[in-house]
Amino acid sequence: MLLGKIVGTVVATRKTESLEGLKLLLVKNIDPKAKESAGYVVAADAVGAGMGEVVLYATGSSARQTEGTNNRPVDAIIMGVVDTWDIEGKTMFEKYQSVETADV
Repeated sequence: MLLGKIVGTVVATRKTESLEGLKLLLVKNIDPKAKESAGYVVAADAVGAGMGEVVLYATGSSARQTEGTNNRPVDAIIMGVVDTWDIEGKTMFEKYQSVETADV
């Protein structure tokens, strides 16, 4: 599994019939410290990910092992939306950060 950030959508009005119904998203690779790294991938979305979200994705034959992509020509699949991760006890990413409000 790899970490990525949704940075765009891909629309293909003409495509093979077996790709009909798949939502395609453009994923930018990120490293374990949540910094963008080189490379993009177009991935089929299996979980309803949205713009700006950090996701888990898989490539290669693993991408064809979901119910929605079995026997389809898919090389990358988004299979999770990340809420948080940490490395050696230090939080590297948190989707829902608490917001402090000022007294009015």
